[in-house]
Amino acid sequence: MDIKQIQDLIRFVSKAGVNEVSIEQKDFKITIKTSQAPTFVTATIPAAQPAAEQAQAALPAAAPAPAAAAPAAPAQPAADMSKYTTIKSPMIGTFYRSASPDKPLFVNVGDEIKPGDVLCIIEAMKLFNEIESEVSGRIVKVLVDNASPVEYDQPLFLVE
Repeated sequence: MDIKQIQDLIRFVSKAGVNEVSIEQKDFKITIKTSQAPTFVTATIPAAQPAAEQAQAALPAAAPAPAAAAPAAPAQPAADMSKYTTIKSPMIGTFYRSASPDKPLFVNVGDEIKPGDVLCIIEAMKLFNEIESEVSGRIVKVLVDNASPVEYDQPLFLVE
């Protein structure tokens, strides 16, 4: 499955209104999760991909099933988060909380930050981009796990 097919699948899932679609075959697995937040895609693709046609054939059967399994999110956390500033990802890549595994984390929950402070690193195409704060405040929550893929405009931190 190439990037164009994955993008088409994301558009299909968004328009269909389902929250999650998983396609898993012998040598291919893709999960697309949607909600009020941006779309997240996780894919495991081997070098040779003869199963792409099979994945497309399975789409109509796979899309309706997850819609019924999506639980309703409680409304209270959304109200609580409105008083916080959200720092979002400026790019697609892999999120890292420290410069290397043996170095300390850039920021922790409770840390005071100011504009220009490095919050994390996002690796994109073997380039490590330091993400700096544009706001002052205190880190309330880290919304992404270390070494996780992130999408453009995905919330990373909540700042009070």
